[in-house]
Amino acid sequence: MTDDKWISVDKRSNRLVIRFWAKGAGKQFFIATGLKDTKRNREIVRIRRDAIATDIALGRFDDSLVSYQFGHKPAAKPQKPEVTTHYSLGELWELYTDFQSKQLEQTTIKSSYAAIARYIRKLPTQDLTQAVKIRDWLLNNISLYMAWDNLNYYRRCCDWAVNSQLIVSNPFTSLTIEKPKKKSTDTEDYRAFTLEQRNIIIEAFENNPSYSHYADLVKFLFLTGCRPGEAFALTWGDISSDCCLISISKSRNLHGILKGTKNGKKRVFPTSPNSKLQKLLLNRRTEASSQDKIIFPTKLGNKMTSYTLNDIWKGTTSTSSNGKKYFYLGVVSKLVAEGKLPYYLKPYAARHTFATWAISSGISPDKVAKWLGDDIQTVLLHYTHPNVVNASCPDF
Repeated sequence: MTDDKWISVDKRSNRLVIRFWAKGAGKQFFIATGLKDTKRNREIVRIRRDAIATDIALGRFDDSLVSYQFGHKPAAKPQKPEVTTHYSLGELWELYTDFQSKQLEQTTIKSSYAAIARYIRKLPTQDLTQAVKIRDWLLNNISLYMAWDNLNYYRRCCDWAVNSQLIVSNPFTSLTIEKPKKKSTDTEDYRAFTLEQRNIIIEAFENNPSYSHYADLVKFLFLTGCRPGEAFALTWGDISSDCCLISISKSRNLHGILKGTKNGKKRVFPTSPNSKLQKLLLNRRTEASSQDKIIFPTKLGNKMTSYTLNDIWKGTTSTSSNGKKYFYLGVVSKLVAEGKLPYYLKPYAARHTFATWAISSGISPDKVAKWLGDDIQTVLLHYTHPNVVNASCPDF
């Protein structure tokens, strides 16, 4: 969550201001606070910003802005405000999602929050007085982790509803599920490919009649170790004129929405003249490549997403007219099925492969961490695989 969303410093007055859009208003609103930009004053402004966001979500927004002005003394509220207690969990979640959408990335709303809404619709009841029944249904019908995750979301939603005077108390406060411990098999996600396996995958993409268009993207992931979403967001404006410097500052993931990198870090990835990476970029760039043109679009020229990459890497499912489902292997799944690869790894393994072989070639972990936009501890913990490091290193 971005704590200072809507809040900025006005260049003319050098004072904090609030700028925002209200659903259905069709215009931007502006509130001058008169406060200097200090840590304490930002806390004060955030409280006012959150009050405005709550009013927008609940449909009681004062578009005159009178009640939100700093220095304004609001009219006295009734000592016993009317509290509505007839909301269902689904109705509260819809209001809570609308409130959070003003402050969170849209990818979070469309993925995590939408997923919770789907689980709520499956519940045997949405009656808040039946919270125990809801918890027990979660435990008996979905994985332990998802039950724990859902219950925590319900609790946060109802905490917000209590603070917003929509319900009197939170029925999920005392209902807890212990967070599941990670299994030892979870570390398998950090396995890397050998260089030979990497080259087999790249060659398979190059020779595939349906997916050869994506061979350069796959090579780029292996040669840079960047996250797939970061590669999807790259434009030619992020590449130096000689194609030896790549600026990575944004990501486009899942639903194709542009956002910052996973940890907010911006970095520059360097490569050498005549390297495989430089040649790849030079070959893709044309005189018609404008600064804002995406480097790795889909075959149809659209924005790449993780869904598209997963389809070509792992495979796709289709349903015939008679309801029968068919699964079509992706490039890497097919290599595993043919015995050309010993195991299947997700596209993210390209990142692990790059980091593993970079370290094995003698590059210091701090430099690898800088290239990946990670910290040294993460690199040392996850990207050192002695089972694959036994020969030469790749051309970075």
